[in-house]
Amino acid sequence: MIYLDFEKPLAEIEGKAEELRALARKDSAMDVTREAEALDRKAETALRDLYKNLSAWQKCQVARHPDRPHCKSYIDALFTEYTPLAGDRAFADDHAVMGGIARFNDRPVVVIGHEKGHDTKTRIEHNFGMARPEGYRKAIRLMDLADRFSLPVVTLVDTPGAYPGKGAEERGQSEAIARSTEKCLSLGVPLISVIIGEGGSGGAVAFATANRVAMLEHSVYSVISPEGCASILWKDAEKMREAAEALRLTAQDLQKLGIVDRIIKEPVGGAQRAPGEAVDAVGKAIAAMLAELTEKKPAALRKDRRQKFLDMGSRGLAA
Repeated sequence: MIYLDFEKPLAEIEGKAEELRALARKDSAMDVTREAEALDRKAETALRDLYKNLSAWQKCQVARHPDRPHCKSYIDALFTEYTPLAGDRAFADDHAVMGGIARFNDRPVVVIGHEKGHDTKTRIEHNFGMARPEGYRKAIRLMDLADRFSLPVVTLVDTPGAYPGKGAEERGQSEAIARSTEKCLSLGVPLISVIIGEGGSGGAVAFATANRVAMLEHSVYSVISPEGCASILWKDAEKMREAAEALRLTAQDLQKLGIVDRIIKEPVGGAQRAPGEAVDAVGKAIAAMLAELTEKKPAALRKDRRQKFLDMGSRGLAA
């Protein structure tokens, strides 16, 4: 278990319980059941208390937890007959973006998402979920395919933001993001988006300009990272806590502002504590949102999507 900074008290309690059990394994005559169970109860209470009222910065830390289920985890668990499609037919295949044709509850769909990777090797391979222009162009190609064959699109967003490297800028990063956002708006099929971790900047909006946007309870969605915001406003990245509060990037704030439609509850302690439960909850939310849109005609879906985003400013000002 990887513990976050604010989880140190919990780490001490769970560490003591594990030490007792380790001693008991070495000495079969030692009975530590009562003491270990008491520590387990104490740890459970501490965990609930810690996660009862997380600050915005703490939610950022949870959203970035390396053990949270990533895009591949959701695709493997929720989608059947997944056939990955690669390349943008222009430059290369971007491993930060994965997607293809699959079945969700036996219904054919197109699924697209950012993949961060789960260890050092795969994180480097997937560029930590930061897509280059070819990743967004691959997504556009898949959305075109979905539109042609009347397949709903499900996007899973988990990125710190689009890759800001020199090569990406040379190949038209901002144009690719804009085209992907435009494609989302023009689709005549249902588009469902779920923020499963970080929803960073235009790199996230390019996948999340959807009819329905849901967020996991401890995920975040913002125009810029708290560290980036602090560096610009205060010339000090260490003021990220103040920036996180000011950005109003939590699921709870964004639902009040009308940016997201649904908050998906996570297991106590975050999705990283019980990935299976989190994946199941996301699956139920996707099914419910698809059901809301199934009977809508292409023109109605486009109008619904467009109006959703036009209304955001007025609802935000009212809040």
